[in-house]
Amino acid sequence: MKSGSNLEKILEAGHFAFTGELGPPRGANAEEVRKKAAFLKGNVDSVNITDNQTAMVRMSSWASCILLLQEGIEPNYQMVCRDRNRLAMQSDILGAYAHGIRNILCLSGDHCKFGDHPQAKGVFDVDSMQLIAMVKQMRDEEKFLSGAELDGAPKMFIGAAANPFADPFEWRVHRLAKKIAAGVDFIQTQCIYNMEKFREYIKQANDMGLTEKAYVLAGVTPMKSVGMAKYMKNKVPGMDVPDEIIQRLQGVDKKKQGEEGIKIAVEQIEEFKEMKGVAGVHLMAIEWEHKVPEIAEMAKVLPRPKVD
Repeated sequence: MKSGSNLEKILEAGHFAFTGELGPPRGANAEEVRKKAAFLKGNVDSVNITDNQTAMVRMSSWASCILLLQEGIEPNYQMVCRDRNRLAMQSDILGAYAHGIRNILCLSGDHCKFGDHPQAKGVFDVDSMQLIAMVKQMRDEEKFLSGAELDGAPKMFIGAAANPFADPFEWRVHRLAKKIAAGVDFIQTQCIYNMEKFREYIKQANDMGLTEKAYVLAGVTPMKSVGMAKYMKNKVPGMDVPDEIIQRLQGVDKKKQGEEGIKIAVEQIEEFKEMKGVAGVHLMAIEWEHKVPEIAEMAKVLPRPKVD
């Protein structure tokens, strides 16, 4: 499948992919998107634009993607099932493709009750599995979900998320298999801290032949402080933060905890580069985009390969 996506070309050529993430602003300030984007340009192969993450209203993902294209950066358009029905989804996908967006990440989305509009009505007309299949049908069969022909297929490189750590652990790899069967081309995982558990997960995926059918990008989020590590361990569902990470951050001066967090992230990236079945890393430096050049440098993933 040739989507024209830079990320697809990087992965197809066998390079170790390195993607970034950008959270749009809580307002119409386009400059904020451009400012964050400047730190990512040239350091990553593609940039995820989140879609009202944690159910908080932000500038729309597709609009922020267009700002990135104007800056010469390839966006990865995130779409959640929470906010739209199948009509709105299909029309947004066509619009995004018409504007030059070539990657899409299909997600369920955090429930409204967690966000700033808890009374909002969640749509969830289709789930993430059905969204993947819908984009694939539009792309490969050139048909809407209704079966009607469409005029100009959105040739998107299709992505989805995977959480290797939610319970029950033994089901995780089977859920990955379902997403691949639905038509996903690449997977970005939830932030990984428990390396031992992830090694087991990727081994299972390798044994089932899943890593030969889709590219798996391991999720990395550098810890800024002990407080962040404890919050993620105790308050974020599906997150697995081992005690040794907390102990390691506690073992350094408070002002240096961020540096230590970056060191841990770089060590992880180094290991992922050698890990069978891992095709790249998805770096989620949440509101820490300015640290991406330093992390990329330390992890020896620069310069990014150019592909035609």
